[in-house]
This record gives sequence, structure tokens and C-alpha cells, in this order.
Amino acid sequence: MWRRRQNRAEETARAEGVQAASALAVHLQNGGRLVPVETVDVPLTEGETVFADVWCSAARFYGTDIMYPRSTAGYWENHPTFGQQWVPNPLDARRQREAEAAAEPQWRDHTPARLVLTSTGVRLRPTGSPTWMPFDHCLLTELTAGPDQLVLSYSVCAPLLVAGPVAPWLGVAVEHLRQAG
Repeated sequence: MWRRRQNRAEETARAEGVQAASALAVHLQNGGRLVPVETVDVPLTEGETVFADVWCSAARFYGTDIMYPRSTAGYWENHPTFGQQWVPNPLDARRQREAEAAAEPQWRDHTPARLVLTSTGVRLRPTGSPTWMPFDHCLLTELTAGPDQLVLSYSVCAPLLVAGPVAPWLGVAVEHLRQAG
């Protein structure tokens, strides 16, 4: 029962996010503008305007170095043809494959974050971090929007995933700001 209520709430939030994005797209196509909002504790440059201050889920897409597990299991075999040789534990091969798979590029560092959309770019501060991460519109190479997520690809860093009900609205707003800039 609780799970059904949670799923309904998520579906409702997702539908409201898509509806808000559609309304914003129509508003902007008819000559409307994004409305500035007030915000505190965000370092802005002179002339930079804030258009959204929201909470979302964020992640980055990248790979890591492979950390192979240290093998301690196995045995020495005295083979009649090859002589003495080390025979590794079969589990070691599986552990090595798992380590290689874990190092492949994937969405990492999933965290709740505060996102501020400005006229210059996206400013992101993960929960618990004192630092704002800047993602400027002029460095944006690709934007992919979905019903509850937005992927922003930049020329100088790993792609950024923004997820949550606000993602569709942000996709429309970022694309508008990118085209205007």
C-alpha cells in the first residue's frame, strides 16, 4: 500500500514537471521571458541573473582506474610437462571481471544537490559540500531531456545528470538560455 502511494506521488510529480516544461516552452515561444528569482549564498558575477533555485538529484558520468583485488588463493601444481606452476583460484577471474566492470564509465556520485540556473550557466552544490560547481552555457555541447531527467554534456568535463520532477522544466530553460546566449 505504501509503495503504491509513493509510486502515485512520483508519477504525479513527474507529470507536473512535464506539464510545467510544456507551459514554459509555449510561454517562451510566444515571446515570454524567464522570470528572475531571488537567492542567497550563491556567488554570482556582475550582471548574472538567477532564474531557478531548486533541489534535484545529480550524478556525473565517468570511468575510474581498475582496482584489481589482491589474490591470495591458489596452489602450486607440479605438472608433468610444464613443471611447477601457480594455479589461481577460479574466483580471482570473476573478481577481476567485476573490478573491470566497476571501473567502466557509468553514472557515479549520485547525490541530492541544490541547483541554481543563471543567465551564465548552471551552478550545482551537492549536499554537504561548501563548493559551488559551475557549468557554463557556453561550454554546453549537448542537452538530452527526458520525462524526469536531464543530461548536460560539456566540452571540458564529464556529463552531468540532473534528475527529478524539475528536470524537464530545466531542460527547456537551459536550451532557451543557450540559444539566447
